Amino acid sequence: MFQAIKQDLQAVFDRDPAATSRLEVILTYAGFHALLAYRISHRLKAMGIPFLPRAISQLARWLTGVEIHPSARIGTGFFIDHGMGVVIGETAEIGDYVTLFQGVTLGGTGKERGKRHPTLGNHVVVGAGAKILGGITIGDNVKIGANSVVLKSVGANSTVIGVPGRVIKSQGERMPDATMDQVDLPDPISDRFLALEQELVELRKKVDERNA
Repeated sequence: MFQAIKQDLQAVFDRDPAATSRLEVILTYAGFHALLAYRISHRLKAMGIPFLPRAISQLARWLTGVEIHPSARIGTGFFIDHGMGVVIGETAEIGDYVTLFQGVTLGGTGKERGKRHPTLGNHVVVGAGAKILGGITIGDNVKIGANSVVLKSVGANSTVIGVPGRVIKSQGERMPDATMDQVDLPDPISDRFLALEQELVELRKKVDERNA
């Protein structure tokens, strides 16, 4: 557990340029506080201790705005940026070196039993406000745009945007671990509208030339 906490602390410095000192992170980073509470509650849950793990997670939710169920499985190097509104469900599984921004939900659809929350691979980046719902699998190196709603499994090395989420890049080059830019994600629908508009301009020119 202590080794995982050490790697979680290092992940803050690897992926947040605003982090200036270990003391600052330990005292002021809500995402790190929530993750620390999760590591403790998860260990207690694994030991079969009743009630206390859930009580710790609810206290952490009240203090940090981040809710992580003690039964969720989270790998090393996990980073929650800002964190307010993040929800991680009971059967969620998260790989190594994953980054979640504020408002992310790893939840269920309300219909499943058993494995009802998503599984995220390694090096996944999930943008602010995104929702990943159901017992689906998100492959390694996937990047999910802000406010996307993902309801189907996504293959590795993909980029997903939109509501519902659609894959706009599949089996492309691996996303660098530090890539968190949510501004420059392509929008294929907007690109298509621009192409149609250009085609209309060309057609109008041809019609005008014939009528001249």
